[in-house]
Amino acid sequence: MLFNLLCYIDIGLPMAVIPVFVHQVLGYNTVLAGLAVSVQYLATFASRAGAGRQADRRGAKPTVVTGLAVCTLSGLTLMLSGLLLHFAALSVILLIASRIFLGIGESWTATGAIMWNIGRVGAARTAQVISWNGVTSYGGIALGAPIGQLLSGLALPYGGLTVVGMLSAGLTLFGFLLARQYAPVPPVPSKAPPMPFHAVFRRVLPHGAVLACGSVGFGTISACLALFYAHNHWNGAATALTGFGLAFVLMRFLFARQIDRRGGLVVTLVSLLVETLGLVVLWRCSSISGAALGAALTGAGFSLVFPAMGVLAVARVGPENRGAALGAFSVFLDIAVGLSGPLLGLVIQTMGYGALFLVSALFTLAGVGVTIMLRVLPR
Repeated sequence: MLFNLLCYIDIGLPMAVIPVFVHQVLGYNTVLAGLAVSVQYLATFASRAGAGRQADRRGAKPTVVTGLAVCTLSGLTLMLSGLLLHFAALSVILLIASRIFLGIGESWTATGAIMWNIGRVGAARTAQVISWNGVTSYGGIALGAPIGQLLSGLALPYGGLTVVGMLSAGLTLFGFLLARQYAPVPPVPSKAPPMPFHAVFRRVLPHGAVLACGSVGFGTISACLALFYAHNHWNGAATALTGFGLAFVLMRFLFARQIDRRGGLVVTLVSLLVETLGLVVLWRCSSISGAALGAALTGAGFSLVFPAMGVLAVARVGPENRGAALGAFSVFLDIAVGLSGPLLGLVIQTMGYGALFLVSALFTLAGVGVTIMLRVLPR
């Protein structure tokens, strides 16, 4: 889990910095600012299938090691983007390249870490493994975001981004070197040929659709919350992101076992309703404290959607295709978060910030509807 934590600290470090850097320092519009964040998730989406197949065929350890190496490359590219801020076009190109590398590194590291731990503790612990993966994921974001915002204020020529890139590269380089020392777990042997990815995708489609609806709220927070704070001339966007991450982690600690006790569909239904409430609070808020509360409720609601639906999705394929199923299921999160940044940036431009969180809440309500359909019509 340490390797997954390092990866997600890398993701959190620039999260509150990048949209402001693109919009206010480089002078590009909010659509490109949102895309600069979300392109990472599009890259994760594009590389999920390869990560899952790599973990199934060659094992989890090589997948994690490769992912951490690519994350290190992302940090170095981010550092160059900060150094070249006076060349706006080149700086934003390097920034987007850094986000693409980070997205690829995330998919390989996160998928490999889950598979590595399932191999260590057994498939019966899948829900707990996925929950712990989420704890380190969003705990890493909660830890990295305020550190990144603090570093961005250093008295260099917007030198914070340069320092953030250096720290990002250093953390995952440490993880890369350490991961090489750990014992691998062998992939699950199978006499049957692996299931084609499109067949796995169809198996997990119903549960992935629910995940996609719930992930729009996370995409809104990650891509647009800093812009919302800047628009209102508020300080503390990184603090709100930390509140999101801490609420997420707390829910995983307190209620992850409810997935086995109550069932994934019940847990998902309650979670999406809480997430919707958080987005509605953000829609109607007029203060920093209200926005922080809305972000925390959104994090608390989104927390258990992935493991609750993920356990059901993975159960639909055999153990030899577990990595492919995790990759295919995670694709829905990547699509939702990857598209939500630029599309919600367009919502901001055409309808204003007031509509941003209302539109996101409508998506989570759609997820509630799909979950109810899965309960009523399981076939």
